[in-house]
Amino acid sequence: MRRVIIVEDETAAAVNLRSMLQNIDPETVVVDTLESVEEAVAYFSNSVEADVVFMDIHLADGDSFRIFDSVDINIPIIFTTAYDEYALQAFKVNSIDYLLKPFKEEELRRALDKLERLTTAERSAAERKVREVAAAESLNTLLVRYKDKIIPVAMADVAFFYTFAERVTLTTLTGESYPVDKTLEALSQQLTTEEFFRANRQFIVSRRAVKDIAVWFGSRLALNLTLETPERIIISKARVPEFKQWLQSAHRTV
Repeated sequence: MRRVIIVEDETAAAVNLRSMLQNIDPETVVVDTLESVEEAVAYFSNSVEADVVFMDIHLADGDSFRIFDSVDINIPIIFTTAYDEYALQAFKVNSIDYLLKPFKEEELRRALDKLERLTTAERSAAERKVREVAAAESLNTLLVRYKDKIIPVAMADVAFFYTFAERVTLTTLTGESYPVDKTLEALSQQLTTEEFFRANRQFIVSRRAVKDIAVWFGSRLALNLTLETPERIIISKARVPEFKQWLQSAHRTV
């Protein structure tokens, strides 16, 4: 008998998942279905026994990663979501798989088979590896997804960060681009101000990538980098003095 907890705010999705689970194994028991971050935090604050948690990432009151800021969940987790940009965050908590909606019954079966293959020792080893990888992300390194792998990118190799439609990408000095599961605001807190500058709402740029600057309309500046950017980088008139000071001080340290 497999005991399952479902964290999902869409009733239809929860019912469909329950149906697929019981098709795969009629003895599956859904212990509880939770619908929000707040409810999940309260629930997992108590002693809970289950074999696996299926957790949607987008819940009505926020993303489910907020749950892990408040409680530890030692039960294996299989994330379910319609978005693929959260795979790295899922990797950092006690997850064993990541299913993109709408997923098929066969994909669900493979995730459950993976769960069954993992012995207690293997899960402990995997958890240690997750902690090691998460700890590797520092001021000097950022972990990004590349195909089915997680790779480190040195901050010294970053040309710029760019956000569009609530998705952030990193582009290196050699032109490779990777999705990043952080907002520009969060990155601004992590990056060193000596090396990086928040040019505007769309860009954070590295001093290593700055090629030249052009005077733009309205006493603004147009920043040109050593490689192409998705759109022109404009520094507002109000931020021009700060940018000039940053660039001058940066070049004095070279």
